[in-house]
Amino acid sequence: MISLILTMVWARRGPAIVLAVLAAFAVAPAVAAPAYLRAADRVVAAGQVAQADRGEKEMSIRAVDRDRREDGGSSATGGIDIATTAAGVAELPGFEYAYAAELSAVGLEPDVRFRTRLVHRQDVCAHLVIVAGRCLLGEGDLVIGEQMAKRLELTVGQSVELTYAYYNNDPQVMAYILDGEPKRFFLAGVYRPADPGEIYWGEHGYFAPEESTTGTHAGEPAFTGQTTFDLMNRGKVELSVDGYAGPGALDADRLPALREALTRLQAGIADMGAGLDVGTDSLKLQTGIPQLLARIDEGHTTARRIVPVPAVALVVLACLAILLAVAAGAEVRRPETAVIALRGARQPHRWLLAAGESLVAVLAGTVAGALAGQLLVDAVVAVRWPGVGADPHPDSLKYAPLAAAAAILAVLLAQGVTMLRPVSELLRRTPTPGRWAGIAIDILIVALAAGAVVQLAVGGGDLVGVGSAAPALVMLALALLVARSLRPLTARSGHRALGRGRLGAGLTWLLLARRGATGRVLALLMAAVAVSAYMVAASDVAAHSRRIQADLGVGADRVLSVAPVGRAQLIAAVARADPGARVAMAAVAVSQRPGQPPVLAVDTTRLAAVANWPGGTPYRQVADLLRQAAPEPVVTPRTAEFTMELSAEGFGPGRQVSVDAVLSPMDGSGPDVVAPMGVAQPGRHTYKYPAPQCQKNGCRLNALHVSGSNSLGVRGTLTLHGLGGTDPAGWRISQGGQVAAGPDGLRIEVTDLDRVPEGILVQPVITPWPLPAVATGTFVPGAVTGLDYRPARVAVAGRLPAIPQAGGPALMVDLEYADRIATDGAPTPSGQVWLSPRAPADMVDRLTAQGLTITGDLRSTQLAARLARQGPAVALGYAAVVGVLVALLAAGVLVLTAAAGRERQVEDLSALRAQGLSRAAVRRAALWSYPMLALAAVPAGLVIGLAGWAATGWALPLSGLHPPPLPLPSWPGWISLLVAGAALAILLGGTALLAGRRTLRRVP
Repeated sequence: MISLILTMVWARRGPAIVLAVLAAFAVAPAVAAPAYLRAADRVVAAGQVAQADRGEKEMSIRAVDRDRREDGGSSATGGIDIATTAAGVAELPGFEYAYAAELSAVGLEPDVRFRTRLVHRQDVCAHLVIVAGRCLLGEGDLVIGEQMAKRLELTVGQSVELTYAYYNNDPQVMAYILDGEPKRFFLAGVYRPADPGEIYWGEHGYFAPEESTTGTHAGEPAFTGQTTFDLMNRGKVELSVDGYAGPGALDADRLPALREALTRLQAGIADMGAGLDVGTDSLKLQTGIPQLLARIDEGHTTARRIVPVPAVALVVLACLAILLAVAAGAEVRRPETAVIALRGARQPHRWLLAAGESLVAVLAGTVAGALAGQLLVDAVVAVRWPGVGADPHPDSLKYAPLAAAAAILAVLLAQGVTMLRPVSELLRRTPTPGRWAGIAIDILIVALAAGAVVQLAVGGGDLVGVGSAAPALVMLALALLVARSLRPLTARSGHRALGRGRLGAGLTWLLLARRGATGRVLALLMAAVAVSAYMVAASDVAAHSRRIQADLGVGADRVLSVAPVGRAQLIAAVARADPGARVAMAAVAVSQRPGQPPVLAVDTTRLAAVANWPGGTPYRQVADLLRQAAPEPVVTPRTAEFTMELSAEGFGPGRQVSVDAVLSPMDGSGPDVVAPMGVAQPGRHTYKYPAPQCQKNGCRLNALHVSGSNSLGVRGTLTLHGLGGTDPAGWRISQGGQVAAGPDGLRIEVTDLDRVPEGILVQPVITPWPLPAVATGTFVPGAVTGLDYRPARVAVAGRLPAIPQAGGPALMVDLEYADRIATDGAPTPSGQVWLSPRAPADMVDRLTAQGLTITGDLRSTQLAARLARQGPAVALGYAAVVGVLVALLAAGVLVLTAAAGRERQVEDLSALRAQGLSRAAVRRAALWSYPMLALAAVPAGLVIGLAGWAATGWALPLSGLHPPPLPLPSWPGWISLLVAGAALAILLGGTALLAGRRTLRRVP
């Protein structure tokens, strides 16, 4: 029997090869999907690691060593054993470590308001460039930065003293207090950091700008050895063990081990703290590695929700193609099957002889498909992501038996239609079509599709289980319904054409209408076109979403992060670097409390020229909406000393108030000034505070802060003389007080400080109030958190579809106006400079020359590259491959269908030709039967694909599991669909035309 079946396969090896190829199409995606997911895991991991921030590649265990002098009166520390701390983290594979200790000291800076950071850091000499002297060798050695040496006029070989100190933040002190015995150091060398941004330095901000008596300068710690710390009389010391990824530590193959080690580390932090011999007050782990691993996990999860969708669709279509191919072959071999039945063969033998030929081909195709699936993934990964590797694994074969079983089931179902017919029916030239069976199958598929869509909706779009088959089932069900409805229309068109004498067109339509397989072939072609269109739609929507995330999500072509700097200082520095206001803009992402929408403060005078905007945004009107007319600011005299004349009356003994002034230099030449004027004494007095920033162009008065003592019942009146107007309408006061016009100044009545322990704020009205803002959608906020972390009232002046960088719901305000109402006088830690594509290459140097320190540089192209290596983009690479394979499958089905019906079509056309049918009519009937089928399938398939997209496309996580709050598209562009439709029409129409030419050549 086996020999006979193999002989049959060899005798009809052409159809067997075609069936084997179809089986390979069914099995290959079942193997390629898990193989591609393994490769996608590596691609996503490698991409995320390559684009990760520095903080996501390092970790730091930090502790505070308590004051050892309390132990028996000893002045020594008792030894800082940092190595003990390191023992707890040494298991992170591939990481390198640096151990550090740090304290604040005074003795070098001439003003005790400013400290010297005394630091010990392991192997620090290997990361410093010694510009004078030598590096650390023995106890008492000290190396300082070259700018510090120049600023303080220190030279190598000097003997200097440093004393431990702590900072006293009492408003009356605001300075470092000596708290130890002086330690003499030998100034061994002067250094320059080899690379201040090197990951070795961790997140300590050693070289971040600091303030001193001469203004802002680059941070430069003084480095010394560990033994020096042991011998120094000191209080608390900050300890750290910094680990950073060495070469290959974050490779995809090593991430599982890193994940396990990090979990053990997090679980063991408490035990490590108990085991330290330094008696720490606190011990904590700081690292961004979990965030990196979370993004990698999200990418893996996203890929696992996307990849099965095209894989299932291709398997379903391939099994349907096998069903059609085997049914067509069984139809041709009906007489052969009847003869076997008439000779008395038993039912098992009849089934084996009928299906064995097809089963052999399917099994051969299964093996070929399994190999082809893995090889295809290897090729795709090698081309798109060279160097990553596909990581072949036997687990990729776990779904191959299911796909093979589906293909075998399709063979048995196709053969069953013939085997279950009586012999008399098998001997008929034109068998009776089985309408009810076809209708039952269509109803079953429609019911499955409806159930899958319902499950998808109820499950919240979770593409698992039957949900992953929902798109394929929906499109197949729609294709079957459309094909069934088109068959009567085809027959009617054929009769109408014959009635009008158009023999060629009429024969073409009738040939299509009277063949039972035509409807199934048309359904398969439409489903194939729909699946390809669905994949194109997914790729187009995802690509458009990535472009929006890259452009609108970044906010501009390039966004520079700035070290902490005053807001007015930031605006002025950008204006000096870009005097034409064409390529740069200052911006601040305003921190908000949990639950509040993000707020973006920007220099609106430059907004239109720099920011990226969503389509249809009237961005040129935004500046006018946000920067409405405002009163002139209150400006101090141009002197190096801020002077305020103030009268106090009515305050009881021990219940006086202190007054601080918050000033901003008008030219932005320096940081804001918080001028503590001291306790307001009874009577009229003049209070002064050094303010060299105000000497050139004066300073803007932002606020007066009136705070009481720690007593209750603080009440009285202050009178401000000569600074600002006396009209109460020109001032705004917070709860606990009120303002009124006095005969010689502005009267500030302190009515109740008991309920406002933070004090009263008196501000000149120098902005529109409430502050104008533009918001997204219908969001209507009443107040937001301002730059000084206090509530700020805002009024919505306009609406935008989205706020650049912030998305929506979000708000945008003018940065200068937001700074005017801020009362903290502190530098902002979230300053940014946005650059347009026209920004010159030396823009960073220009900004640095204006006193800004650039700490980050994000380009929209960088974000686009990062998004291209995330889960959705990587997974859609598989969808693109499936889209091509589905188109090739459809073309193969056309070839197979034309070959299966060629003999019958040649007989019919030859008979009609003998009866006098013209050659032109025969030519049209032969050439255009299947091209018309293909051309009809393309537009219908595109519509079906869009219908399937409407029903299920929303569930695809094309922008990740947690999409950003941006106006992302949900529908593909028409151009991509039209291009895809034209390509499919050319492929399928050309294939059908070539098949028709072969038929025509056989007709006399």
